[in-house]
Amino acid sequence: MNPNLLLAIPLLPLAAALIAGLTGRLIGRTASALIAIAGVAGSCVLSCIVLKQLLDGVPAYNHEVYTWLISDGVHMEVGFLIDRLTALMMVVVTFVSLCVHIYTVGYMHDDDGYQRFFAYIALFTFSMLMLVMANNFMQLFFGWEAVGVVSYLLIGFWYKRPSAIFANMKAFLVNRVGDFGFLLGIAGILYCTGSLDYQHAFDAAPMLVGKTLQLSSTHAVPLLTLICICLFVGAMGKSAQVPLHVWLPDSMEGPTPISALIHAATMVTAGIFMVARMSPLFEYSDTALSFVLVIGATTALFMGFLGVINNDIKRVIAYSTLSQLGYMTVALGVSAYSVAIFHLMTHAFFKALLFLAAGAVIIAMHHEQDMRKMGGLRKRMPVTYWTTLIGALALIGTPLFSGFYSKDALIEVVGASHRAGAGYAYFCVMAGVYFTALYTFRMVFMTFHGEERLDHHAQEHFHDVGWDMKGPLVALAIPSALIGFFTIQPVLFGDYFGGAIKVLERNDVVGELGHDFAGAGRFALHALVSAPFWLAALGVGSAWFFVLKRPDLAVALRERLSWLYKILVNKYYFDWFNENVLAAFTRGLGKVLWHGADQGVIDGIAVNGSANTVGWMSGIMRQLQSGYLYSYAFWMVLGLVFMLGWFLVRI
Repeated sequence: MNPNLLLAIPLLPLAAALIAGLTGRLIGRTASALIAIAGVAGSCVLSCIVLKQLLDGVPAYNHEVYTWLISDGVHMEVGFLIDRLTALMMVVVTFVSLCVHIYTVGYMHDDDGYQRFFAYIALFTFSMLMLVMANNFMQLFFGWEAVGVVSYLLIGFWYKRPSAIFANMKAFLVNRVGDFGFLLGIAGILYCTGSLDYQHAFDAAPMLVGKTLQLSSTHAVPLLTLICICLFVGAMGKSAQVPLHVWLPDSMEGPTPISALIHAATMVTAGIFMVARMSPLFEYSDTALSFVLVIGATTALFMGFLGVINNDIKRVIAYSTLSQLGYMTVALGVSAYSVAIFHLMTHAFFKALLFLAAGAVIIAMHHEQDMRKMGGLRKRMPVTYWTTLIGALALIGTPLFSGFYSKDALIEVVGASHRAGAGYAYFCVMAGVYFTALYTFRMVFMTFHGEERLDHHAQEHFHDVGWDMKGPLVALAIPSALIGFFTIQPVLFGDYFGGAIKVLERNDVVGELGHDFAGAGRFALHALVSAPFWLAALGVGSAWFFVLKRPDLAVALRERLSWLYKILVNKYYFDWFNENVLAAFTRGLGKVLWHGADQGVIDGIAVNGSANTVGWMSGIMRQLQSGYLYSYAFWMVLGLVFMLGWFLVRI
């Protein structure tokens, strides 16, 4: 595999970002857009070539590219690990990013920050590629932090809005909590292996089993379990798992193309990819995997509830993202890493499609996002409607659509698992099927069906979007409908991943499911008599009934269950707790340290206290140094008397 070709894949978006960002005003809006699109398109083509080479039998590439420094025998370097897991992620990231770049031409056409936006999204693509292509923890952490920084810039892109500034700061701070755990996990790897290289860590994993870290004279924890949980805490932040999920809904303050890029194929999937990459470590800790399983299951179900009561079209899709990330995390928790990555891939296409379709509706409605002010848009926006419908059918797991194959396989492997917490997880993912269908088609029906509820302003300014925005919708609709059918066999039940993912024989639930797999068509036919299909159908029927048939019953139900509705509207009070307990405690502690430690001890005692002591002593000495000769003679005589008295006493 040509290293220059691999190096060009992340450097093309980086070069485009630098040109658009530094010279955008000189070269103009059109040139900046074309350069950014060309850079990401080139990266996408090269990623497809790399995937084709690996499928043709070219061995995986694992080499350093550049050594940054060597400290105490630890190599800190830039290096690439290009196997089939990496190649799949590269293709997904660059393809979705390319669609977002093209879509941005129309969406951001009238925005003053046009060139700056293209620079940011190209830089975001570079950061994500560096993350997925890394062969060592230092580069992984660089990419990890880089996507966090650029997401901060993108969420707060409209920096004149106080809500956008609050949202990007919230995202940044919450991710710092997760990144602290991630950094501790990397430090644990370095402590145990003396290396930051993936392969060294993976080779050392079996030898770490049974080793403990002594916390006190009476308490010790399994070392590998602690490392894996710390690594997963990082994934909880990036992939928005409970309780570090609170930043993701607020990130909807950024432009819609960013919602598609961050929440479909890049930032939020980084945690899922990282855990799958670290499968040789996680496989040796059942405790860590059970922790992953329970967190994912809780996120999958309880975040789905919030999508049901929300009326902002972008936030409904955002809560859907949270729920689907929970599904992926559940798959990781039962050692079905390939299923998690498969769902990540299918989800990237249909979720990017839904976000971009929502953006088309928002632009057509002159920046209106409240679904209660929409309705009947099916005839006004036929292309957006049909592509949205494809994305919605894929999301709820309709047989033959891409999301069906990944979600149904995920539910089945969870049901087959015997890991601690699998029963709870199975209940959550099964119940989540109904609520996913409910909030998804509630959004579809409220937006595109029924009577028009457009106000006078929206009626006056309504206009369908152009093909610069419709084209990416069609491009994403095709894999959203078809890719699951053609890839389920090699990705899940073939040997596609090879050695990229490690699963111990006792944990191989995907292998057990594969014994009964008889092809994509039969898999879909079998689903017609399975519980998930009928739960999804019930969810669609419930959405139709409460939105189009009897909306008054939905209002009555909300009033009857007002206590539950209040809990959901307040998002389980996570934000309230963070702002009124954690933030208040932190501010209080800061004030105590400020007044007590800084002003009282440091300034009052150490700095001002020492100065005051010197001043006090100086005042005393100043009284003794009068400048009069008789005063000095008096003290000399007094001293002489004292010395004579002392000698006499001694004699």
